[in-house]
Amino acid sequence: QVQLVVSGGGLVQVGGSLILSCVASGRTFSNYVMGWFRQAPGKEGEFVAGIIWSSGGTYYANSVKGRFTISRDNAKNTVYLQMNSLKPEDTAIYYCAAGYLVRSESRPSDYASWGQGTQVTVSS
Repeated sequence: QVQLVVSGGGLVQVGGSLILSCVASGRTFSNYVMGWFRQAPGKEGEFVAGIIWSSGGTYYANSVKGRFTISRDNAKNTVYLQMNSLKPEDTAIYYCAAGYLVRSESRPSDYASWGQGTQVTVSS
């Protein structure tokens, strides 16, 4: 059973940076895609970034491209989301997800396992 443990959220000022971590366990993740999603109050959840574990190929939502970077550390079974130049609209609960043989990296239903959320608040 896949387990995902998320850490690293918090309060940051506009223009600041945060890094989120997602420690994965319970499987060999070589055929997995790892994704970060977020949900702001009163809004639908949205895809943020994804990474193919085996190749390191990455995908980003247009809203975060150039500001966020997703990466993984194979030795630590950990996926990171480095968030720079944060904006108030980045305020949300962020979730890590793992999907096996994902067809669409941005589609939440393709991910079977989800970690607990972590709150990111960007203050102006």
